[in-house]
Amino acid sequence: MRELPVVGRPPAERADAAHNRRRILRAAAEVIATRGPEAVSMDEVARAAGVGVGTVYRRFGDRSRLVYAVIDDREREFQAAFLQGPPPLGPGAAPRDRLRAFLHALTDRIEAQADLLLMAESGPPDARFRDGSYELYNRHLAMLIRAVRPGADALYLADALLAPLAAHLYVHQRRTRGMPVERIKAGLDDLLAGLGTGENPD
Repeated sequence: MRELPVVGRPPAERADAAHNRRRILRAAAEVIATRGPEAVSMDEVARAAGVGVGTVYRRFGDRSRLVYAVIDDREREFQAAFLQGPPPLGPGAAPRDRLRAFLHALTDRIEAQADLLLMAESGPPDARFRDGSYELYNRHLAMLIRAVRPGADALYLADALLAPLAAHLYVHQRRTRGMPVERIKAGLDDLLAGLGTGENPD
């Protein structure tokens, strides 16, 4: 699992390592912008960045991690919004309202970078789950679920709410089934309604 990209706290790096990182990420972003995300390879990015391919592997490990690094800036903005932004996505709203706002905002997040997220999740079988962002999402949802339904299996329910937003399924629904974004959000609302109130019927 890569380190959580906590907003406002960039990892400490040596100057030369930070310089190489910026060169590699700029090169990867340029390859994506000009040739599409499917063109991203460690060799191609190394050539575009003017560094050895070994440098790219040492810095990022594999293509999946490299793609996640490219999308980190957008990810940091999203995290800042649900951790410390205005309600209902950020603190200050009712837990159920924050759950709904989070799922809708995450839908928009995936819509904006669907191809990159699809590529990032197409690496090893656990690619989606080893990324630190997924664990942060899970913990955030679990906290809100506990407030809505004390005593519920919040970690499982958090996974269940995140499952429909896996990039493969999302892209299939949007491009193969032709579902508009609002239909996906409405479906998430229905899933959220299934949480109920946590009250036991008489």
